[in-house]
Amino acid sequence: MARRGWMWVAFALVHGFVAVAGYQLPHAPMGDVYLVYEPWSGCALGMMDYCGPAGRQIVGITEPWVYPALALVPMLAAWLFEAAVSYTPAWAIVVTLVDAVAFAVLLGDARSRGRAIAAAFWLTFMVALGPVGMYRLEGITVPLAIMGCLWLIRRPWLGSALLAAGTWIKVWPAALLAAAVVAVRRRLAIVGGALIVSAATIAVVLALGGGRYLFGFITDQTGRGLQIEAPVSAPYMWFAALDVLDSRVYYASDLLTFQVSGPGVNEVIAVMTPLLAASVLALLLLGLWGVRRGAPVVRLYPALAFALVLALIVVNKVGSPQYMTWIVAPIVLGLVIDRATWLRPAAFAVVTGLLTQIVYPIFYNFLMTDHPAPGVVALLTVRNLALVVMFVWSVIHLVRVARNPESGAGRLASHKRPASVIERFPS
Repeated sequence: MARRGWMWVAFALVHGFVAVAGYQLPHAPMGDVYLVYEPWSGCALGMMDYCGPAGRQIVGITEPWVYPALALVPMLAAWLFEAAVSYTPAWAIVVTLVDAVAFAVLLGDARSRGRAIAAAFWLTFMVALGPVGMYRLEGITVPLAIMGCLWLIRRPWLGSALLAAGTWIKVWPAALLAAAVVAVRRRLAIVGGALIVSAATIAVVLALGGGRYLFGFITDQTGRGLQIEAPVSAPYMWFAALDVLDSRVYYASDLLTFQVSGPGVNEVIAVMTPLLAASVLALLLLGLWGVRRGAPVVRLYPALAFALVLALIVVNKVGSPQYMTWIVAPIVLGLVIDRATWLRPAAFAVVTGLLTQIVYPIFYNFLMTDHPAPGVVALLTVRNLALVVMFVWSVIHLVRVARNPESGAGRLASHKRPASVIERFPS
């Protein structure tokens, strides 16, 4: 069988394995699908079994919501298959179909070794991270982000439109868009594609009468505390595990998350959002410096995108296991362009994904107590340190690309000169 055929066999096996694992592993990693996605979308469709005393409600339209407006679309799409298999496996089918489109775009005819390695990395990472990557909205936004990044060079209107659609489902692809505005020369096309999608989304929400809740997904974040999986929460997790300094883990029922409390926690919460904004701004300025120094887009864009998504994970008071999927798209793009540089962070990302799955869902119940188990806190700490290491690598790599725009020319030339790399992007 040709390489392409084997890759598609691997695609089917991986998606089947991950989908089934959601039912086998503890702590219901697919719980968000049947606990919130199904009731939200069912009520939006007017199924009264899913609606409360207030009757039919449409999240983001008639009531506040934690997600951007387009997040409801894939939840509604799962109902197309619900009658045959029930809602949760229907969600897995929708994710698999979207993944298949992105996988076909990425793999192409499978003659490119870089694309084949990138596709293999994506599948390997899916297995390492486990079902949480499929049974969350990231299951939809990651393939959109992969296609958007691959199309940014030759078809910037389409690429930016896909990234904008991903942003209106789950905010994180905005980092990929911001990197594109800085690094990609056809900035008007990048901004134009994003504006078209955004304007259409806003117009529909306003027409349905949901204007007051349009940006609720942003304002609702201000009330969040320190979630247990965020790197900044590590000291408090250890204080809680050792039962010192009056620290503990507690469940925030209004946000459906586990958070930490302890001395000075409110001050830490207050500083994290400005610190994240400053980190993102500093990275964007580094990217602009690289543009001014003539760094080629095929080196600068993946470097900047990788650093930005890692900043959103590392310098954040909020943390969830599915956030690990955010690093997939820039690594995939990096492997397509320059696998020699990106193989090491790709391997590190797989290890980070595996550590994440060991923490959640396998040992997560040991964290959901006032005083979590020190052994599991240690695993979570190692995972977070791995994220910090990747973030440091990404910043160093970005600085090198910006400072020495020709430093990778020899390696790219031995693989394919930059112009050829762009020409081989999917059209």
